[in-house]
Amino acid sequence: MDREHELFGFLRRSGIRRQLYTISVLAVFLPVVLIGIFLVGNTYKLLTNYHRDLLESDNLRVRTILFEITTQAYNISEELSFDKDVIAVLRRQYSTEEQFVETVNNCTAAIDNYMYHYTEIERIDIYCDNPDIREYKQYHGVDGEISGTDWYQRATSQAGIFWQEMASFDEHGNQYWGLCLVRRIPLVFSDYNAVLVIRLSDNYLKTRINSQEYRNSVSVDEGVVFYASDREDYGRPQLIDIDYSENYFQYAGKKKIKNHTCFVKVSTLRLYQSDSRLYICTINDKSYDNIWSIIQTCLIIIMLAIVVPGILIHFFTSYFTRRVSALRHVMHQASNEDYDFKEIVRGDDELSEVFSDLEVMVQRIKEKDALMYRTMLNEQELVNEQQKMEFKMLASQINPHFLYNTLETIRMKAYTAGDREAATAIKLLGKSMRYVLENSGTAFTSLQEELSHIEIYMKIQKLRFGEKFDYAFVIGEGIDVSKCITLPLLLQPVVENAILHGLEERETGGMVTIRIVRAAERREICIEVSDNGCGMKPETLERLRADITTKNPEKKGSIGLYNINQRVKLCYGNMYGMTIDSERDRGTTITLHLPEKVYHDI
Repeated sequence: MDREHELFGFLRRSGIRRQLYTISVLAVFLPVVLIGIFLVGNTYKLLTNYHRDLLESDNLRVRTILFEITTQAYNISEELSFDKDVIAVLRRQYSTEEQFVETVNNCTAAIDNYMYHYTEIERIDIYCDNPDIREYKQYHGVDGEISGTDWYQRATSQAGIFWQEMASFDEHGNQYWGLCLVRRIPLVFSDYNAVLVIRLSDNYLKTRINSQEYRNSVSVDEGVVFYASDREDYGRPQLIDIDYSENYFQYAGKKKIKNHTCFVKVSTLRLYQSDSRLYICTINDKSYDNIWSIIQTCLIIIMLAIVVPGILIHFFTSYFTRRVSALRHVMHQASNEDYDFKEIVRGDDELSEVFSDLEVMVQRIKEKDALMYRTMLNEQELVNEQQKMEFKMLASQINPHFLYNTLETIRMKAYTAGDREAATAIKLLGKSMRYVLENSGTAFTSLQEELSHIEIYMKIQKLRFGEKFDYAFVIGEGIDVSKCITLPLLLQPVVENAILHGLEERETGGMVTIRIVRAAERREICIEVSDNGCGMKPETLERLRADITTKNPEKKGSIGLYNINQRVKLCYGNMYGMTIDSERDRGTTITLHLPEKVYHDI
């Protein structure tokens, strides 16, 4: 109240012009500036997060592609390293070059097959220090230049594989880089050394990785860039400083690259069965400029929102104060009983009316009282409308606890009325709703809570279908479901599929079994949902298996199983997911395969 008196006291001590300017600043310019600052800051943050998320998604896409390609190359190297024909070629002694050529031609079917079927492989080279090995097809003798290279010495001195960037030259003498898998081929009971080099195709990588919006560059360990969206980046160090001492280096943020601010994401990919690491750098050099272009547009709009009203307020204030000054002068004359007014207040507003009705002061006072009363009514009406709006806002703030309490009230009324079945159904529905709402935004939950939710769902379905089916939970030995985590809301669509489709033709005697087992040989946890329903024909089973791996919008029945399969694969990798087994008239089993590493204390 004291501050309010101080404010109005300050206004009363000021002229009309100053009062109008003060009110304009407080009521118009200051809110516009504050709101503008908030909106611009929030817009910048949202746009930055949006482009950063897109950048991280593209970086993850590149990581996934590289992991897939390098893993495939490793599998090929594993087969070639222990191929009997390859080892026989390397260990054998040859008296003539023709004998060597004939032997290679008879034993290169496997290598030629890989070169023909795997477009991601550019070349396969085998180097051996057997003096009888000639330069022919994929086989190369080891001369002083090869034996002196770091990669050859490293390969012959260690048993494991490693990855390294290597420079090559095309027929025109142009240098280009590529990623190569290098490993030693074990020649048992032989004094010779052999090294396998699988070079990945740079063109294939460009086809899979290149993006019109993002620049990507990839290097291995502490080496130079072997793949880049821009040709000029090949053979150079990464544009971003990388701490190679970190086991898993990551960076996300803004960097100044070539005097240009860019969004950058750097991640590390540990290659399969190798100590080598790929450093993937994804750069967006357009987003920052686009964001600032939008911010500048917002700032221009805010400036216009300040300048245009400011100009209008300035002209109106000058016009209004001149008329008030004129009216003040003639009223001062009237107070001195000087009715010979030399100034006239023109217009059709209240000031002109005051000037016109100055001679009938009393009547004018009554009109002022009436006007004040109407103003109070309008203010009260505004207050009432504001209260109504506040009430509506409070009434709209219904949270899930209101739903739970309402369901509990209905349940108690049903229980009091003696309808225990309805009370039980409402109680189960409330528990199910609580679990769904509490886990709709979470990444993981315990398997025990997931199974409790499924049991509630089963009970609700039992109320619906009666004696049509029963259910059972089987927990494998040594599995503590309270310490095993899983994705939330993962099992309900599978169980629902078993009830609605698996037991569709059964009237009674249906059985749904949820079994949790531990597959130690594959280091995974398996969740099996089986039914004793009608099962599926082989062709129907094959179509369903295809539907859960490839999205088909026209097939609504399998979209839920497709989503579950994709959730597991996106979270844990393509080696995990869902399998379906079914036999006509014997039932169907859907198995979820999860990695054993999820089995730990929460």
